[in-house]
Amino acid sequence: MDALFSFFGGINYEVIFQLGFLGLIVIAGPVVVFLLAFNGGDI
Repeated sequence: MDALFSFFGGINYEVIFQLGFLGLIVIAGPVVVFLLAFNGGDI
């Protein structure tokens, strides 16, 4: 049981947040392109 708690205590949350923000940045590009196409190219 101690091994289970030490596993969850050893999670590196900084890496999780970095991957999350990287995902947001990667998704933001196509979203901007889609919005520009949806609005006819007007920003």
